[in-house]
Amino acid sequence: MPPPSQPTDACRSRALVIDRAWRGLGPGLESLSGPGGAPLTRTVKLIVLPLIVRPSLCPELAADFLEPAQAARLDALIQESGARLRATAQWFTLLKKTRRALGIVAGHPQDLYFQRCFELATGYGAPSAGADAVARGVVEDVADAGGGRTVEALKGHLADAARRARLDGELAVAWAGRPPVAADVGVAVALAGEVLEACGAAGPMGPAVNSPEYTAMVEAGHGGLFGRALWAHAGEVWGAEELPAHLGLTARQAPPRPKVGRAASTATLPAPLDRTLFERLFVVLQSSSRREELPAVPDLVQREVGRSCAPLGLHDESLRVAVVLGGRLAVGLDPLGTGEPAPGRTAAHRAVNSRWRREASVLRARRMTVSPRPDPDGGHGDSGGVLDALARDLRTPWAAYMRRLWVRLHGRDVRDAPLGDLASLWAVLDGVSRSVMMDHRDRVRSALRTLSAATAVDTAEPRST
Repeated sequence: MPPPSQPTDACRSRALVIDRAWRGLGPGLESLSGPGGAPLTRTVKLIVLPLIVRPSLCPELAADFLEPAQAARLDALIQESGARLRATAQWFTLLKKTRRALGIVAGHPQDLYFQRCFELATGYGAPSAGADAVARGVVEDVADAGGGRTVEALKGHLADAARRARLDGELAVAWAGRPPVAADVGVAVALAGEVLEACGAAGPMGPAVNSPEYTAMVEAGHGGLFGRALWAHAGEVWGAEELPAHLGLTARQAPPRPKVGRAASTATLPAPLDRTLFERLFVVLQSSSRREELPAVPDLVQREVGRSCAPLGLHDESLRVAVVLGGRLAVGLDPLGTGEPAPGRTAAHRAVNSRWRREASVLRARRMTVSPRPDPDGGHGDSGGVLDALARDLRTPWAAYMRRLWVRLHGRDVRDAPLGDLASLWAVLDGVSRSVMMDHRDRVRSALRTLSAATAVDTAEPRST
């Protein structure tokens, strides 16, 4: 009998059950759905799972693959919530309109309002008379909860030339006073493999008890040692010469001394360890749905001076260890299933790779790498185009994984939220793998829509000869 984390002929993917149940609800969910009609990633993460499925209360619905009875129960839960979800979508549209009218730009609307809209739908139903006043109150309440912890406040704080000069001097002193570099991180990488074996062997519910190896890594400061090794230009940490020790956390041989900075753009953010003070905090403020938990902007900036000069750009040792564990997991990710020997792969690698390889988008990208089909007429064939580029991304999945992992760990560090046990650690590592996978799925779907549209144009308008 296969372990619970693996599918059987009778089991169904929970993600697929959610997708089909969602599509079965019909129109009215457009503001909560992607262009193809599937629920947005944030819809699943912020509404469907925590507020409808509630796996903490229904652990039988927490697995990746569900037995027929469990799949039917999940489908029924979503169907029963249809009217409330349509009302949620209407409230979200109204709150976004109100937000624009008030000139509020800080934060991501989905992060800020999705769960509040579900609460409104539960309490009021669909928006009706008086809904505009209710929406305005919610938007203002969410904005006030930030207590001035906004990107605009950060810009204003760093606009003062004297303050910027003082901060730059503090950064220079902190960087010069870093602890001595370390070169040998072999023990840390070896222990990381043992921890990942324990994580993956625990099954879909995750590890229930702590790991002595994980505790040992934190107590011995292996995360800090690893970060100091990056300052020493460590090489061949992962057993492969072509893999940089930093796995894309910096675009340079070693992380540079951070600058203060005054601007940032999500489209042009550099690698995590190459970011300015402003860019590091920009991401935290832009993505936070609970800004009231953050320190005030002056304190936030001051703390970031020391953090940005610490090993791996993190203060907490459990979060640094998570970077080592994430790196050990990332270098063994193989979504395309190359079939090459994979020494050192753990149960965690097998669980994550198995999930990736079942993705239809990954299967399509894999076919592109194995049997590309160029268009001899110079039209919109796949070969060399967007799908081929996405397939190339799957050959180096560690880059996207490590970038996203570091951002999540940095957010926890800013909030003083360490990873106290193996279960919380694995929730982060596995959650990042799912997030990267879903992001890739969305990009493949978008690419396919673009190619389909281009093909339709070519069919309607024959080429001249």
